[in-house]
Amino acid sequence: MTGAPQPAPAAPQKKSAGRDLGAAIGVGVGLGAVIVASLFIKKAAFVGVIAVAVVVGLWELTSRLQERKAIKAPLVPLAVGGAAMVVAGYVRGPEGAWVAMALTALAVLVWRMTEPPEGYLKDVTAGVFAAFYVPFLATFVALMLTADDGPWRVFVFLLLTVVSDTGAYAVGWRFGKHKLAPRISPGKTREGLLGAAAFAMAAGALCMHFLIDDGTWWQGVLLGLAVAASATLGDLGESMIKRDLGIKDMGTLLPGHGGIMDRLDSLLPTAPVVWLLLVTFVGSG
Repeated sequence: MTGAPQPAPAAPQKKSAGRDLGAAIGVGVGLGAVIVASLFIKKAAFVGVIAVAVVVGLWELTSRLQERKAIKAPLVPLAVGGAAMVVAGYVRGPEGAWVAMALTALAVLVWRMTEPPEGYLKDVTAGVFAAFYVPFLATFVALMLTADDGPWRVFVFLLLTVVSDTGAYAVGWRFGKHKLAPRISPGKTREGLLGAAAFAMAAGALCMHFLIDDGTWWQGVLLGLAVAASATLGDLGESMIKRDLGIKDMGTLLPGHGGIMDRLDSLLPTAPVVWLLLVTFVGSG
C-alpha cells in the first residue's frame, strides 16, 4: 500500500434531457406565439399554418424513408393532396376530408406509375400511409376549428397535449423507475405515464369548465385521460418508426426539438380523439 492520495470518486451525474434546453425553449416559445396569434386572429390563417406543417412533415417523412429504406413515396401528390385535405376538412367537414384522402391515395398510385415498376407496392403503400398519418389526422384540427368556439377547442387540444407531455417528462425524470416500453422508447416510464394522466386530467377539468361552452369539469377529466393515452401512444408509434429507420429525429429544422414530425408525434393521433370527445360532450357547433 502506498501513501499516494487516492482520486476522489466521481460525483453522480444528473439526468439530462439530451437536447439544447435553451434552443428548445426559444423555438418552443416562438412556435407557440405563431400558433396562438394565427389561431385567435383569423381562422383561415391557422388553417394555413396546419397546411404548412403538414407539407413540411410529409417532406421529412418521405425523405427519411428514401434515405434509410430506399422507399420512394411520391412527395408531390402527397404535399398537394395533404394541403388540400386540410382545407377540404375545414370548408366541407368530415366528408370533404374523406374525399380528399381518397383522391390523394389515388394520386399517389397514379403518380408512381410514371417510374419503373420495381418497388411499386412498397412505395405506394408508404405513400398512402403517409397521407393518412400526417394530413388526414391533422385535418381533425381543422374540423375542431369550424365550431363557433373553434379556436378555444384547438387551444385546449394543444394545451392538454403539451401538459400531458410535460407531466410525463417531469414525473418520469424525477420518479421514473419502471420502463413503459423499453424496446421502443427506453426513456419512457410507467411513472411518467401516470404523471401525464394526472397533469392532463387536472388541466382538462379546468379547460372544460372555463374555456369550452357548456363544458363540465368531469368531461375535462375524461378528456385529459384520453389525451394522455393517445399522446403516449402517438409518441411510442413514432419512436417505433424512427427505430425501424435507425434515426433519432425525423429532421433538424427545429433546434432543440428535431424536426416538425418530432413535434407532431403526440399531436397527430390526439387530434381525432379530442375532436370526437368534444363533439360528443358539447356538440359540433
